[in-house]
Amino acid sequence: MIAFGQFLEVLVSGLLAGVLYSLVALGFVLIFKASGVFNFAQGAMVLLAGLALVRSLDFMVAKGLPFWAAIVIALLFAAVVMAITAWMVERFVLGPLINQDGLTLFMSTIGVTFMIEGGAQMLFGSDVYPLRLFPSDAWFLFEGSFPGGILVSKIDVWGGLIAAVLVVGLALFFQKTKTGRALRAVADDHAAAQSVGISLNWIWFIVWLVAGLVALVAATVWGTKLGVQFSITFLALKALPVLIIGGFTSVPGAIVGGLIVGAGEKLAEAYLGPFIGGGIEYWFAYVLALVVLMARPQGLFGERIIERI
Repeated sequence: MIAFGQFLEVLVSGLLAGVLYSLVALGFVLIFKASGVFNFAQGAMVLLAGLALVRSLDFMVAKGLPFWAAIVIALLFAAVVMAITAWMVERFVLGPLINQDGLTLFMSTIGVTFMIEGGAQMLFGSDVYPLRLFPSDAWFLFEGSFPGGILVSKIDVWGGLIAAVLVVGLALFFQKTKTGRALRAVADDHAAAQSVGISLNWIWFIVWLVAGLVALVAATVWGTKLGVQFSITFLALKALPVLIIGGFTSVPGAIVGGLIVGAGEKLAEAYLGPFIGGGIEYWFAYVLALVVLMARPQGLFGERIIERI
């Protein structure tokens, strides 16, 4: 019973951690699904959103505003910052590169990463800022069934609920709205989308704006968990195996991929780590992604892309 309780606690912890990875991966999926561009700057966007949120929140609280009012104003300010960022990326980076190949667009997002990081440091500073929007303590569940119960972090549960709402919202957006269908058309063929009257400039602004708002949501959870700091930009690397496993074009795949990565690395660390050494959770996800690449290159839920030349 004790062994099963320990297994269940590790599994639940891994699944909830995987949902937090998925919050970052959703931004990648959104932009790739709608524009065919792998956005290397998504981690930097999470950082910018987090810094804008925490710095404006601290300012409002220092001015004596009630905490709930300060949160609302800070969230609105951070959303405006992400909207301005989306407009600048479309206007000065992606707009001049319309109809260029995917590699050129990918390289441009690397440049955007450094611009966002530098601008964020210049505007908001580079310290570690604590953010407390969600409870950071834990529950002890099933104490009557297992000795000591099962430890479940409240912030991880909040992250899971937020991710579920995002997945449902994004799925409805892509499937049911005219703008969502236009985004998918642009991803399939830029020139064909333009030929039927779809404005690439407007579409790219919309998709980067929505990705920025997703980054803001991810920043609220990760900022509460780790503090808002520049290491958040490396979440992009953690989201990569999630994308490979789930598929670059699937919103539900980002969630499933995150669950697989989170549970896999925690279980591997707990049960394989004592035999092959610690630190297995830092590289286990990449090995798992490599296995998936060899068996199914498009990911578990990704669309098979066939190009005729």
